[in-house]
Amino acid sequence: MNTAILKEFRPKSQVAKSTVLLVDDDRLLVESTRMWLEHLGFQIVTARNLQQARARLTDSPIDLLLTDLRLDEGCGLEILRTAQAIRPECPRLAMTGYLSTDFEIQAIRAGAMKVLSKPLDDDQLLSVIQKVLGEHQLAQEDRRLSSELDRRAKADGPCQDHWFGMGNKMQEIFDLVDRIADSKASVLITGEPGTGKSKLAKTVHQRSVRRSGPFVELACGGIPETLLESELFGHCAGAFTGAMQNKLGKFQYAQGGTLFLDEITTASMAMQVRLLRVLQSRQFEAVGSNETITTDARMIFATNEDLRHAVAMGHFREDLFYRIHVVPIELPPLRERLEDLRELADGFLAQACLEFDRQIDGFSPGAYRAMLEYPWPGNIRELENTIQRAVLVSIRNRIDSQDIERLLIKDTLVRSSNSQIDSTCRKRNHNQSRFGWSEHFKDLDEALLEPEREILIGALEANGWNRQATAIRLGINRTTLYKKMKRLGIEISGSFQ
Repeated sequence: MNTAILKEFRPKSQVAKSTVLLVDDDRLLVESTRMWLEHLGFQIVTARNLQQARARLTDSPIDLLLTDLRLDEGCGLEILRTAQAIRPECPRLAMTGYLSTDFEIQAIRAGAMKVLSKPLDDDQLLSVIQKVLGEHQLAQEDRRLSSELDRRAKADGPCQDHWFGMGNKMQEIFDLVDRIADSKASVLITGEPGTGKSKLAKTVHQRSVRRSGPFVELACGGIPETLLESELFGHCAGAFTGAMQNKLGKFQYAQGGTLFLDEITTASMAMQVRLLRVLQSRQFEAVGSNETITTDARMIFATNEDLRHAVAMGHFREDLFYRIHVVPIELPPLRERLEDLRELADGFLAQACLEFDRQIDGFSPGAYRAMLEYPWPGNIRELENTIQRAVLVSIRNRIDSQDIERLLIKDTLVRSSNSQIDSTCRKRNHNQSRFGWSEHFKDLDEALLEPEREILIGALEANGWNRQATAIRLGINRTTLYKKMKRLGIEISGSFQ
């Protein structure tokens, strides 16, 4: 959420046209709250029971629902469910004088964004209303802009994103995307790190009938196993140590939209079982809860590993593999579709010039030639990072071959780390012996620190500072790489992941 915009959110300006439906059978509270909110600039519609609330929701343009959960005629939970069915886009708040954890969970599952405790504090109520309406307005604007951008993208062609080109291979992929975008079938995107799997997943979402819904992304490998279940399925207060309040999971946030799970091969066997059940039945339970939740989220998965090999090795369930392998899409590495490189480079150049406020006229023929001759182990992400750095360091109005070549790593650091350690040690100053030893070193570990640091920096730069890609190239896991970076004082740079 954009906090700068919310700071400008004032009751008598942006909120002046917001209509609030206030549902409560306490006549005195309704009248006092109505007069106070109308004084602040809101338009208030009131109801005393479920029947009146349903009529107001049907007949009036409601921007926000605020309902009591205990009514003499009907239950506030039913009002929340009715509002969710009639006006699913309308934000919903609940209030009660008998707040308990179980009751709060029921209200949230019925559609409440937040449950307030009576008696209401004026400042707290106003703050919550402003925040909820502000977030709702921003979400509406974001959906409007996304829809407009999608409309223009379809009118202009399938590959307008800087990460995609118009070559034959990508054209085939986008033809497939257009054919399967509106289905609920699971999609599995494979490809080397840096090929654009996350961006392609979002493109599938934007081209589908779900484009107005949320696109929720989660990298399974970036979350500890103990927290991954809670991140995906949510949890109830008290479900485990540190669970102080209810938490919605990614599946709930992705309702009506798309859930993208990257690095799916890092999920444990236990997590794979839970995912298999969701794919089969579309149902799950939050951690610590016995209530079954149904999900409508379309699921897209991605990995840079060979899933068939993982199945053969017993690291990935075969039944889950066939569930997510319904629509496989393999993104080719950049070195296999060099026909797109010139277009990609030009797009990244325009983007970088705009971002860094630089005026660069383009690339020289030698610069294009240097880029075409380089193998791009970090794929499109490395290309984008290289061009960004070239724009920043260039002193001319055109990027030439020298600007590109001095930023590319052409040695074998990322392919043979052991041999590079030997090479680096041999290059140390002449005071060192033939074993790369200097008297100021205390032990072997200290002697190897600087060569190891140089190797890691070179590998990170070669892979566009992508931690996952670098770890794979060096043959270590991402956690080990991160620990080494911290130990060696290597700071995060570029689009580090």
